[in-house]
Amino acid sequence: MSSSTDAPGTGTLTAAVRTGRMNRRAWVVTTLLVLFQVVAFADKAVLGLVAGEAMPELGISAVEFGFIGSAFFFLYSVVSFGVGILSRRVQATWILLAMGVFWAVMQFPMLLGGGAAILLVTRILLGGAEGPATAMSLTSVHGWFAPEDRALPSNLVAAGSALGPVVAAPALAWVIVEFGWRWAFGVLGVVGLVWSVVWLLVRSDGPFAGRRTTARDAAAPAEVAGVDGLRVVPVRALLLSGTFAAAVIGGFGNFWTQGFLTTWSPQYLTGVIGLSLGEVGVVSTLPWLFGAGLLLGLGVLGRRLMRRGASVRSAIAVPFGVAAVVAGVAFLLLPVTGGALAVVLLTVAAGCSIIYPMVPSALAYAVAPQQRGLVMAVLGGVASIGAICSPFVIGVLMESAGYRAPAAGQQRTPEMVDAMASGLNHGFLLTGAVLLVAGLAAALFLRPDRTGRRLQEQHAATV
Repeated sequence: MSSSTDAPGTGTLTAAVRTGRMNRRAWVVTTLLVLFQVVAFADKAVLGLVAGEAMPELGISAVEFGFIGSAFFFLYSVVSFGVGILSRRVQATWILLAMGVFWAVMQFPMLLGGGAAILLVTRILLGGAEGPATAMSLTSVHGWFAPEDRALPSNLVAAGSALGPVVAAPALAWVIVEFGWRWAFGVLGVVGLVWSVVWLLVRSDGPFAGRRTTARDAAAPAEVAGVDGLRVVPVRALLLSGTFAAAVIGGFGNFWTQGFLTTWSPQYLTGVIGLSLGEVGVVSTLPWLFGAGLLLGLGVLGRRLMRRGASVRSAIAVPFGVAAVVAGVAFLLLPVTGGALAVVLLTVAAGCSIIYPMVPSALAYAVAPQQRGLVMAVLGGVASIGAICSPFVIGVLMESAGYRAPAAGQQRTPEMVDAMASGLNHGFLLTGAVLLVAGLAAALFLRPDRTGRRLQEQHAATV
């Protein structure tokens, strides 16, 4: 299907703005990318929702279940790196389509009766295919907006990650109660296929994507060409910078929390707080609603600040860091609370620590459009190590505290609940410490503006 930038001359910014087609298509693409992130995060969240029924039926212990939760991120880094390199040659729109189809297909083996081994394999493959999701989504949406306007659409796409559990948790909880836990995977597979068909029909690259060039652009010197006014610089120089290190630490904290929450949060709400699965489906939406609202608010704030001339650090990095610190403090307080107050603290802690896409969005300002996909994918690949570690580490903490999953048909005893609470409380304390370090690192040392200027000046000196 043709796009608004396919016809001769329509790939220029002047033509796109004059016709108004860029804005219309830009927001259609943004909406689809928000939905893409919804599906991606629902794929992560489903494992925690089915845990109560799947663990006894499949004969999985807490450590084994934690290992399966971690396994989702085993190929995350590898595939992120590979797709980042591929994105320099293949349009992000095609990569997103391939990812959407693969995600859907990977859900059906569990619907059709797969056991523990199939669950492990499909989670590994699914996680690998979802590794580049945020990087490719942001790469695509950045291609449709000028630099000073990217904060809001970037955070809207990021909010899709938070809306995934908001939409999925109640719906999947209902599916599990009415049709069984295996159908939770089947529903996600069908939704993924529907999204892929719609994306195939409307996908397109934007005029800021750095892929199409006019005759004037082609004739311009390489060092001054590019819609953002940034030269292509050696990526290695950015990856070795303090800014990239701070981004990795900040992202690690968010991924750690995501891995922890998507795997163990439903167990905490049912086993320790005492909610039913239906109530968990509702309560589980609260952190993600809070996070989505926070992302939207920070997106509006960032856009206003940047339009007034504020730096990327002030508009994006510092707000992200402050949110991570608030999340860390809330996690540290969770072990000494209970009941409704614990739910409130978990809502704030989780909501403030699921805003990872702000980090690659900030980092993207340091490089030319052609390099965004690679840089953001590498960042996601390295930072995702946090999500590999946390589910397994928390599982070990729970078993060290004496928790053992009940057998099929057996109810949790008070001793089991106490052991679960002890293990999870240790997990909350560890997570709080991780987030404090992540937030301070991002707020103090994530400086894309300064790093970008330094790289441009160094490159200019060698041209």
